[in-house]
Amino acid sequence: MERAGASGETRRSVERLALSKAEAAEALGVSVDFLEEHVMGELRIVRRGRRRLIPLSELQRWLDESSARTLGQ
Repeated sequence: MERAGASGETRRSVERLALSKAEAAEALGVSVDFLEEHVMGELRIVRRGRRRLIPLSELQRWLDESSARTLGQ
């Protein structure tokens, strides 16, 4: 997919493989505080310097496992 940048040049859009905490919280529909308190402890994340990246596959895994637990009750 291509889109125009601020200078009018065409840039290719790259599919994201990982998100920041704020982006992950938004993707799940929760606050960053909720993500940190209830979700982050169950996720494998990538740490590089001060950056913390949450792979999309980890968010999907967490959703799949969390929803499976409630179905069994």
